[in-house]
Amino acid sequence: MNFMQEFGQQMVNGIALGSVYALIALGYTMVYGIVKLINFAHGDILMVGAFAGFFVLTANGQDPSKISNPLMLVLAFIIAMAVSALFGVIIEKTCYKPLRKAPKINLLITAIGVSIVLENGARVIPWIGPNPKQFPVLKDIPIIDGISQMIKAQTGVFISPVQILSFIIAILLMLMLFYIVNFTKTGKAMRAASYDMGAAQLMGINVDNIISVTFAIGAALAAAAGILFALNYPQVEPYMGIMPGLKAFVAAVLGGIGSIPGAMLGGFIMGIAETLTKGFISSKLADAVAFGILIIILVIKPSGILGKNTREKV
Repeated sequence: MNFMQEFGQQMVNGIALGSVYALIALGYTMVYGIVKLINFAHGDILMVGAFAGFFVLTANGQDPSKISNPLMLVLAFIIAMAVSALFGVIIEKTCYKPLRKAPKINLLITAIGVSIVLENGARVIPWIGPNPKQFPVLKDIPIIDGISQMIKAQTGVFISPVQILSFIIAILLMLMLFYIVNFTKTGKAMRAASYDMGAAQLMGINVDNIISVTFAIGAALAAAAGILFALNYPQVEPYMGIMPGLKAFVAAVLGGIGSIPGAMLGGFIMGIAETLTKGFISSKLADAVAFGILIIILVIKPSGILGKNTREKV
């Protein structure tokens, strides 16, 4: 494989990984855009979604080593996103809502506490436990396999069926989010609450419900990202959401925390930067590069690529 093919291969890997980071980063940026909270439990919602998908895919005598029925995968996405959305709403109502008028540091510490509870709670649940479990591998889906073989024959770059699926699902979910935010009544209320929560309340918007919907949508996207992440790295365990969650947070800051397009852009930049580092420098430096990007962007442009500078009244 020559340099251009190797570069193309790493770019493909980066775009596929970046689509997962982008989905997770959207949850961070949506919540921050409205309640100015960095929800550090968001990465663990990814874990919840991945395990929900795992149980669906291995239920009713399904072969635990592979996914041979595409309809089961669709069902896994639907159930995992619903379960995670419910988790997101429960966490918001019970842990964050009572502290909404408290200092921001209280919310931040609470978010870290929720993250620790989810991780260690999963470890002691009998059907989850501390040991990693093999996530079923995607196999024998002719349409996706055919697309993968055709691309390799034409370009010499191998795009795995899982990468194709990751990109398609991520783009579809991003388009759905774009439609919800820009063309629905709920989306308009979300944008109004993000701009000025007090004015939104005066205009008759139920801000509490909008915040819950925002947490639900963000958690559902994290669940989808959890299944895609588990398909790419086929195992699930209680701590699986920590590093993807942190990298997605970096992606959200990189793109501009609070900006939905910025979260998408930041996710793809993070994925590409990580795979190029692994492919051409060293896999040991991949995480260092990710967090190095965070430091650089905070020094050069703290508001992020697409973020806007804001002033706070004192």
